[in-house]
Amino acid sequence: MAEEKKGFFKKIFGGLEKTRKSLVSGVENVLKAFVKVDEELFEELEEALILADVGVATATDIIEQLRDRAKSGRLTEAGLVREALEEIITEMLNEGNEEFAVNPPLVLLVIGVNGAGKTTTIGKLANIYKQQGKSVIMAAADTFRAAAIDQLEVWGERAGVTVIKHQENSDPGAVVFDSVKAAKARNADVLICDTAGRLHNKKNLMEELRKIAKIIEREYPEANVETLLVLDSTTGQNALRQAETFREIANITGLVLTKLDGTAKGGMVIAIKNELKLPVRFIGVGEGIDDLQPFDAGVFAKALFGKGEEAEQL
Repeated sequence: MAEEKKGFFKKIFGGLEKTRKSLVSGVENVLKAFVKVDEELFEELEEALILADVGVATATDIIEQLRDRAKSGRLTEAGLVREALEEIITEMLNEGNEEFAVNPPLVLLVIGVNGAGKTTTIGKLANIYKQQGKSVIMAAADTFRAAAIDQLEVWGERAGVTVIKHQENSDPGAVVFDSVKAAKARNADVLICDTAGRLHNKKNLMEELRKIAKIIEREYPEANVETLLVLDSTTGQNALRQAETFREIANITGLVLTKLDGTAKGGMVIAIKNELKLPVRFIGVGEGIDDLQPFDAGVFAKALFGKGEEAEQL
């Protein structure tokens, strides 16, 4: 178990390298120029956080908390700011983030724009649960993108998981209906449903997701249902806007943040968590089948602030 945790930390530590350089280097450069804690330090620090894609609202929240610590006498010199910053960010990431437990039968409705890594995420989730000894079925309900059905089938073969599919452009609701029947007949632990990601046509997408949710509610009332929104971390603050839009059209219960290893914009995780108050369930830190990791706020914060030695103590 300890080895597994070390490996888990190592992957996240490596995956956050670009973000760490962007965020921590910016903070360090500001702190080097100051000895005492004053308003000029806070202003420059706020700018560094915004440049690291933490976002204006969240950067302002963080600086306000640092100001409060300074006023109460807990922050007396610039050398203490980095540690205080790590504490504040860890608290923000931790808020409302309970462990994501699988209580069968579980339906995961996975939503997100095309290109965010939605279908790949579904394949990796199927692999995670299959490795845990759970029986899994995948539903190819993104019927408007032929590649999505093919892609899911490839993942199904890799993970050894059945994929329920219809023809391209068929009714997504019918795919979900058949998938629910299959899940019930086989007593599956987890049913993972892919969905279309055509955000430019919000009204159609809203109706489609509502119809799918109704089918699950009607045909599978005993199932626990989670709606996971997949966001591409490389889009930075745009991911936050996407999340706000999707929240208008679906009952999101958790987030999956992909492609963190390919971006310096990982600061957006803090912004999304702080501003939307939605739990982060998984993060993607690589392209491999095992590179989707459950989100752990403490581990994420340690990796973000470059505490590689922490891996030895886990």
